[in-house]
Amino acid sequence: MRPLSNMGFALFGAGLIAISYGLARFAFGLFVPSISAELDLTAHRVGIIGALPFISFVLATLVAPLAAERLGARNLAVLSGGFGAGGLTLISQAADALWLGAGVFICGICTGLMMPALTTAMQAMVSRTMHGRVSSVMNAGTSIGIIVAVPTVVFLFDAWRFTYAMFAVLAGVGVVAAWFFIPSVSRIVPANAVPPPPINRQQWSRLTRLTLFAFAMGFVSAPYWLFAPDLAVTLGALSPGHTGWLWFAVGIAGLGGAMVSDLADRNNPPITQALMLMMLAASLALLAASPGQLGLAIFSALVFGLAYMSLTGLYLMTGIRLLPGRLSMGPVLPFMAVALGQAVGSPVIGALVDRLGYADAFAIFAMVGILASMLSPIYPGHIDYWADWTEETPETAQEEPPAVEDTGLQAAYDQQLVDENGDPVEPAVEEDETN
Repeated sequence: MRPLSNMGFALFGAGLIAISYGLARFAFGLFVPSISAELDLTAHRVGIIGALPFISFVLATLVAPLAAERLGARNLAVLSGGFGAGGLTLISQAADALWLGAGVFICGICTGLMMPALTTAMQAMVSRTMHGRVSSVMNAGTSIGIIVAVPTVVFLFDAWRFTYAMFAVLAGVGVVAAWFFIPSVSRIVPANAVPPPPINRQQWSRLTRLTLFAFAMGFVSAPYWLFAPDLAVTLGALSPGHTGWLWFAVGIAGLGGAMVSDLADRNNPPITQALMLMMLAASLALLAASPGQLGLAIFSALVFGLAYMSLTGLYLMTGIRLLPGRLSMGPVLPFMAVALGQAVGSPVIGALVDRLGYADAFAIFAMVGILASMLSPIYPGHIDYWADWTEETPETAQEEPPAVEDTGLQAAYDQQLVDENGDPVEPAVEEDETN
């Protein structure tokens, strides 16, 4: 079969991400009102179930680099899709909380394996000068999957079992497509690329701060992903079908997240991080304050989608920059931290909803988001205030900040492979040796 072009691979990868992230992971919150009513689930139990896919995501992410090396990109993508199809099928047939939890746990494995499989394939199929653009298109697949789930809620809000069965069929189609279009390769490294140096103390300090901010963002975002539709139905008396428009707004706004995160990397990441965390907190407060006003609820979803996708993109670029030459670690750790934050936040918000109600519970999480945003000056961006205060040495004091042209996602990828002189490996050299 004819190999995919650079952009063809990007669009194909976006489709697989739409299934594994948008449908298998983030669509669950849309159906919480219907699932809770049919299976008689309390908010606390829903919170525990909602944490399971994030836990399995972290576990799958830990083994994904080794699995990609041993199985190759094609087999790992097929395995991921198989977990997705199986988990979605199990959810559609769930008779109680136990089977529902098993289904969402399996879906989290699908999510954790898919991106490493696509990244491995990208190393072999896509010119390195296109890695940034292709990654941005694939990451947009999450928003696309969320948007795809909207019509099922608008028109089939009370038929969640049938909807999840259709999601499982789409995942099965993705498995077949992955078998035909993704090559069975492991990651390709040019012969003249040298191994990355050991991680130094300053890198560990910056990576720790990035991880803590990513964990806080995941914690603060957990209520919206899990309970926003249920809040609008329970507290605002909106129709379950209308809640689909919240996820539509999240998906549409999320498409702009890649642009915002790229601009943030080109300007001042700490300021952007503070702004986006404040927007995340504002979206929680706005929804809790006016859940019965569909227009305001949709606006809160727009704010949430833009802030969430912008922050995940910013954390991705920061992680890549902090650990050059370590693609199996740099971009992975912040995403694991976000998932851990969501895994912790989901049962906490469930318990608070049972005890205090939706409005007060969401307000508490909004307060946490505001407090986290106030610490943004220590975010490890280009202007690292914390390093200036605590880690300056005669050597680091003379370092100049990166030039504007060295920012953005593609520039971050360009720094991943360096030669013995510490200079980035030229794409032409890499492509010749690969061929």
